Amino acid sequence: MDLTDLYAFPKPGDANKSILILNVHPSSTVIHPQPTTSEPFAPDGLYEFKIDTNGDAVADIAYRVSVSSLSGGMQIATLRRLEGALAAGTADGGQVVVREAPVSTGRAAQITEVGDYRFFAGWRSDPFFFDTLGALNDLRFTGADFFSDKNVCSIVLEVPNSALGYKPVGLWARTLEKQSKGWVQIERGARPQQAVFLPGDQKEAYLAGEPAEDARFVPVFAHALEHTGGYQPDEAERVARTMLPDILPYDPAQPASFPKNGRTLTDDTVDAFISILTNGKVAGDMVGPHSDLLAEFPYLGPPHGA
Repeated sequence: MDLTDLYAFPKPGDANKSILILNVHPSSTVIHPQPTTSEPFAPDGLYEFKIDTNGDAVADIAYRVSVSSLSGGMQIATLRRLEGALAAGTADGGQVVVREAPVSTGRAAQITEVGDYRFFAGWRSDPFFFDTLGALNDLRFTGADFFSDKNVCSIVLEVPNSALGYKPVGLWARTLEKQSKGWVQIERGARPQQAVFLPGDQKEAYLAGEPAEDARFVPVFAHALEHTGGYQPDEAERVARTMLPDILPYDPAQPASFPKNGRTLTDDTVDAFISILTNGKVAGDMVGPHSDLLAEFPYLGPPHGA
């Protein structure tokens, strides 16, 4: 249920479609360097793309993925489209778009096509690039990419722009877990790494909250910017407000480029974040995009070690 990254960009070679990618379940982390479970997705979880079409930071459309486990370690995934109150909430329902698609666990990408949609779920090479150990060493970067040999579980959706409304939208992703009281949001996010601003209870409230409520976190973000970047209070608050609500703006009619419009697999989001965090004192981590990206769907390279 660990949400790592969200990407959105026009389909290469077809301006009428967009690619949405939600990555979860990293193969290992600094805190837990040993490999995680081999099961890609949680059978008691939901994975969602959230889409705000009118600028109020509330989802009007959602694409929801649920997964079932079969014998022999295999999994199948079902994709539903939800609108209105269903898209904004946690109730079951929605229109089935893809039913029981195979989840990929090896190098070959098992792709499911239904009408104008194309769908993939499974292990892939993690496209995120970052000198994580340098960040932990007081931002003393060496250009060593922690993620160069790591895997991640990806949900890749090719969607017609007509399903997004042919206009600018706001995107974020979330994961939910089935508990005794129903579906509970475990994590959400759109822009990478922003939750590092938040300590303890504030982080828990942020991950469990909704973008429409993000104004309450501006003071915490501003305080972090004052501390790490030496911002003056008024400037820190101004910059914090540019980072909230935590939504990725995306206009399918325009080229993608983070942070202004979507996010491609080669956008250096870390450099952009570090520059804001340090008020321009540190320009970047000297790490670049991975070389195993594919030119076609699902665009992410095969998993390492598969």
